Amino acid sequence: MNTPKINTINQEDTDTLIRIRRYLHAHPELSFEESNTANYIEQQLASFGIESVTRCAETGVIALIQGAHPGPTLAFRGDIDALPIIEDSDKPYCSTSPGVMHACGHDVHTTLGLGVAQQLYKQRDQLHGTIKLIFQPAEEAPPQNEPIGAARMVHEGALENPDVDAIFAFHCMPTLDVGKIGFTQGPVWAGSDLVEITLRGKKTHAAYPHSGRDAIVAASQLVMALQTITSRLIDTRQPTVLSFGKIEAGESYNIIADTAKLTGILRSLSSEASQIAHTEIDRITHGIAQATGTTAEITITKGARLVANNVNLEARCVQHMREALGDQALVHHLPQLGAEDFAAFSQAVPACYLFLGIRNESKGITHMLHTPKFDVDEDCISLGVQAMSHAMLQIGQRWDDLSLNQN
Repeated sequence: MNTPKINTINQEDTDTLIRIRRYLHAHPELSFEESNTANYIEQQLASFGIESVTRCAETGVIALIQGAHPGPTLAFRGDIDALPIIEDSDKPYCSTSPGVMHACGHDVHTTLGLGVAQQLYKQRDQLHGTIKLIFQPAEEAPPQNEPIGAARMVHEGALENPDVDAIFAFHCMPTLDVGKIGFTQGPVWAGSDLVEITLRGKKTHAAYPHSGRDAIVAASQLVMALQTITSRLIDTRQPTVLSFGKIEAGESYNIIADTAKLTGILRSLSSEASQIAHTEIDRITHGIAQATGTTAEITITKGARLVANNVNLEARCVQHMREALGDQALVHHLPQLGAEDFAAFSQAVPACYLFLGIRNESKGITHMLHTPKFDVDEDCISLGVQAMSHAMLQIGQRWDDLSLNQN
């Protein structure tokens, strides 16, 4: 069998990809506002010669590459939105959009998608099946009561026409050195829920607390009591966190507050543990409310679900990436309790989501995601494109030999 291979990305293509990444980094756009980014993606796809390009979810972009041989439809997802963060950098490609920054690497993810498109379009005479490039908006948007981001793209048919057989993605990872790609062998990102609890008591003068019902005291007891969910009520082998980052209460130093609102997140690598937490939040909250003479209202809004790899697909992808980069480039990496709405894709079709090393201490590139100094070693771009393009090319050719049944 003829074995296609994506060799090291040439210098001209590497320079193009770095130029693309720097443009995107300098022109970040927030969730639901990615119009310029979408237009730029379409322009770059056209410059590669790719003509089958459509919009989805307003600012989402989908491109198709048809191979010369029959085979599966394999997709690559790159998210395109930025964060409301003021960048702290003197780099020439620093954000030109006040208060907006690509602090999570989506500029790199988008560039990787364009790079994969460029390389596989060149190899379409050896390509088995179809490649679908999905450029997704609004990954950073908070949970809402309607489909957004990946969920909206799925709802609007991003995985259809043609139907996607498997989907792949990378995420920049500051805990990995550049030159490394991390795989998890199963769960990757936690399921995430927004938790909002309002306690209502009775307002009174602070000198006469007995005549009121103190919502702040109730909230204080509740925060501490809810910590026992993850420490005592859920199997510690199922990583779960419940964190409250915001409490709103009170009007004056000398008035007993009648209302306190707690806002936080619940994240878990286990759907079972998440459901247990939901039940216990309800039980403990109403128990504390009864004990303190207050009432409680609980709202849990489901955000991104658990992202988990199809272990057989992941193993095959890692195998082919090792062929392209060498054994030492692929390393095991622990799953993360961050959340990613890629779950809307990975729960619909078999998925492989990998971490791309971007850290380079010698260049001072060590800062974490979602921070003002975040940056990447741009050597990660050509390496990621080479690895993913080669793996997708090989998987397409050997699709009939791949079982996605994990049982």
